[in-house]
Amino acid sequence: MKKSDVEKIRIADYTYTLPDEKIAKYPLQKRDSSKLLVFGNNNISTLPFFEIASRIPEGSLMIFNDTRVIHARLIFEKSTGAAIEVFCLSPYEPKDYSVNFQQREKCSWHCMIGNAKRWKDDVLQMSVSINGSTVLISAQKISKTENDVIVEFSWDNPNFTFSELLEVAGKLPIPPYLNRASEAKDDETYQTVYSAVEGSVAAPTAGLHFTPEVMESLRQRKIKPAHVTLHVGAGTFKPVKSETIGSHDMHTEFISVSIETVKAIYENEKDLIVVGTTSMRTVESLYYVGKKILQHPEISSEELLVSQWEPYDEENPVNPKLALKAIIDYLDKNHLEQLLTATQIMIVPGYRFHFPQAIITNFHQPQSTLLLLIAAFIGNDWTRVYDFALQNDFRFLSYGDGSMLWAQ
Repeated sequence: MKKSDVEKIRIADYTYTLPDEKIAKYPLQKRDSSKLLVFGNNNISTLPFFEIASRIPEGSLMIFNDTRVIHARLIFEKSTGAAIEVFCLSPYEPKDYSVNFQQREKCSWHCMIGNAKRWKDDVLQMSVSINGSTVLISAQKISKTENDVIVEFSWDNPNFTFSELLEVAGKLPIPPYLNRASEAKDDETYQTVYSAVEGSVAAPTAGLHFTPEVMESLRQRKIKPAHVTLHVGAGTFKPVKSETIGSHDMHTEFISVSIETVKAIYENEKDLIVVGTTSMRTVESLYYVGKKILQHPEISSEELLVSQWEPYDEENPVNPKLALKAIIDYLDKNHLEQLLTATQIMIVPGYRFHFPQAIITNFHQPQSTLLLLIAAFIGNDWTRVYDFALQNDFRFLSYGDGSMLWAQ
């Protein structure tokens, strides 16, 4: 579908009534005891999530997003008693997540500010205790951008990294629609069991259902795991406020994919299942990254970013396997183990998918870009799926039940 047609999609056509009592405010005591809705061959069935392996063909490749949620909310208290929330969104300097987290004196981030009118140009400070040592953390506004504020953090004890400071000083940013404060238990339940790479401000929630036992059941059926990293930004909760999707600015998110994972997708592109919309966005972005490399073999990594409308301005499509092979050759040529770039890709009805045969995902908010992605993947059947879930006591959103949707 052309961009001009996609831009006319009315967000009001992708809504449904979601009663508050259907929203899961807390997870179940055992992750894999949640319900699983399976949609395929025009049929809907249900089973406990811990039986998911029985519905996946042997030898399939499953893509997991191994990002880890950080304690991104820092609450500073001014001498006047006013509380200022500094919500870390993404690194500004150093720009690389892993390098930024390892800083021992100062670093800066793109941030959202809560109670911003009370923070003028003064320096905010808080004192925290880590392993018996006291550390004074300072925050100072550096500049403003169109969507956020650049904040520089500094601290007086070089024995600790910024990552260590966040873990102690910050709070976990659970989704706003839960309408409750984060609790100690969320530190465990709002992380996937395979999370490894720090950087997200929201969990890739489709993965919250997986347990070591479920992973073992997948291994027994020779279902192969592979990992990508997409650091989920706060933009994932950004509502679509415009009447048509053409006026919505999609958020940009950092992605990292190892050469081993690209090779695995290349070898299994006909048997691919993605866990979550973030894994879907990452895997589908690979096609456009590979196409850029095919067209411009000497392209720099900074130029590999996939823009919002790129899929809908496409001319001269290429074979998806050729796109993957181009990435593999590019990484080999440049002696790189990881593809590091970012994606702004927006997947809406009219999008042409290149790789996954199925997606495992939760039930998403009405009029959200995540619901649009599901509608793009299974067409108008999304209404059947969501009506069934509502009528059969499925739990919705981040801590809710799951679904496995097969391309129709």
